[in-house]
Amino acid sequence: MGFSQIIFSWTAIIPVIVLLYYFFRKKYTEQTVSSTLFWSEIMQETRVSPYLKHLQKNALLYLQLLALLLLVLALMNPYIKKSTIVGAQTIFIVDTSATMLAGKEQSTFDAHKQEMLNLMDELNGRPVTLITTGATPKAVLQQETNTSEIKKAIQDLQVTYETAEMNKALDVAQAFVGDTPTSIYVFTDTLDKKQLPMDNDSVKWLVRGATKDLTNIAITRFAATTDGQASLALVQLHNDTNTEQKVTLALNNAEGEELVAESVVVPPNEAITKTFKDLPLAKSMTAIIDAKDDYDIDNQQTVLLQTTTSKIIVDQGLHQLIQKGFQTVSSGVKIVPSLQVADNQDATIITNQSALLEKMDNPVVLFGRDDAEKVDANGTVSTSSDALFAFSELKDVYVSAVYPGFADYETIASVGEEPFIQRSPKGDIVVLADIADTDWPLHPSFPLFLWSTEQQLTESVGSLGIFSPNEQRAVALAQGDWNVYSQEDEFLSSVTKGMLTAPKQPGIYMVRSNNEEKQLIVQLQAQERVIEQGTSFTLGDISDNGKEEVSMTSFVPWLIVIILLLLVSEWEVQRRRGFTN
Repeated sequence: MGFSQIIFSWTAIIPVIVLLYYFFRKKYTEQTVSSTLFWSEIMQETRVSPYLKHLQKNALLYLQLLALLLLVLALMNPYIKKSTIVGAQTIFIVDTSATMLAGKEQSTFDAHKQEMLNLMDELNGRPVTLITTGATPKAVLQQETNTSEIKKAIQDLQVTYETAEMNKALDVAQAFVGDTPTSIYVFTDTLDKKQLPMDNDSVKWLVRGATKDLTNIAITRFAATTDGQASLALVQLHNDTNTEQKVTLALNNAEGEELVAESVVVPPNEAITKTFKDLPLAKSMTAIIDAKDDYDIDNQQTVLLQTTTSKIIVDQGLHQLIQKGFQTVSSGVKIVPSLQVADNQDATIITNQSALLEKMDNPVVLFGRDDAEKVDANGTVSTSSDALFAFSELKDVYVSAVYPGFADYETIASVGEEPFIQRSPKGDIVVLADIADTDWPLHPSFPLFLWSTEQQLTESVGSLGIFSPNEQRAVALAQGDWNVYSQEDEFLSSVTKGMLTAPKQPGIYMVRSNNEEKQLIVQLQAQERVIEQGTSFTLGDISDNGKEEVSMTSFVPWLIVIILLLLVSEWEVQRRRGFTN
């Protein structure tokens, strides 16, 4: 504590003068009384409470002296020293991942927002850069000095549910530092000191983490499949606490009806897996636990029931360009000899064996035919508005020969008047040409067609699959205006040029175009289902002539308020005694 106007200390003589006045003023007045009968009783009351009587008699003096002393103190401008933000600029890195919603009475994210607002008083005009985390870090503010704009930007911050990917945000912050002395505040839940770049001597790192006593019980994995007659579900629970937890695990269908419920005991700091068999058929399932922990969002998870597999089998007899193409677009591709292809009933088959169209339960992709002779083809390739061609335009592809088409199959691409690509009623895709008879592999549309084919055949019917929050992904959709809607039928976004941006909150969503509808699921990533112990620390230092920069918080406003209250009290004392006295 200190005084910035010590020169006004001479005013202390004022209360001394008032005190001297009271010392030398006349203490009593002579007055004749008619009787002393009550004198002994009054003296007895005085002896019992002498201090109270003294205070009552001299209340006005004490109030005046206190007011004058506080006035002298105010003139000297007392203040308290407080460390403030150092450096020429300040950078806030704000973690907006889902785990920031963890907290007891207040989430970590809200606590950090309040701390940022409190730091506004220490900026002293320094420019502020505000960076949010995510797959693509965003600079919400850049070198902003307007305090109101900074506060508004902080108040408007929201959790995006994306994984933080803090290294990317740190790189963005480094781009704003240069050679300028900078204080960088990192508002997150936990951060390893090794992640901070310490090669710049002009940066001071101040990491603000979550509290260290947060507890969490999470659904870490949930999967469900069906064979068309019954459903099978697998749920994994993890207990992050040091005590045994008893929870109720329930599985609901898309309509919210409970399919099964079971009380589960989860050992401390361990994971358990529960399997549920012979469940009723459902389009989707939601697993819910009633855990009373500090992180609610990972207590629920939804999946779409899959009836197919992502395993892809490519006939070894096909052209190597087809084999390499599918291996490029999918990691689950196996090359199998022609005689063994039919043994893989649980996979998506890529072959030229026409007989497998009837033998296989799963969809088949046919490149050419082994049961017919090809004929010359003339003309250009034309396509329908099918989802397979959302990214692959075939108009410049040259085809010299094609096989006869299937009579009851839908033709979705033609060469002149001849069918080129067909789709069967059960979803098989047939390319009626040998790759050697086309220049298709020379066009970018070829791998895109293979990717679209893999997407359609390995996803369940009517589903676009699972997305992470705010994930941008190319989707194979038929031509048209596709929009994303919530389960409450609220419009959220549009699919632009085949790119779909998933909503930020986990759940089931619909993608619609006219009368066609597909579902998608948004799920938290695995790292957003784990709560780690919070960390807060400070690293680095910025020297300013060897002195730490401090701010001075003045007591004068509070002293003025107290002086005004004392003046009101003096007025009340004087009123009760009578102004004439």
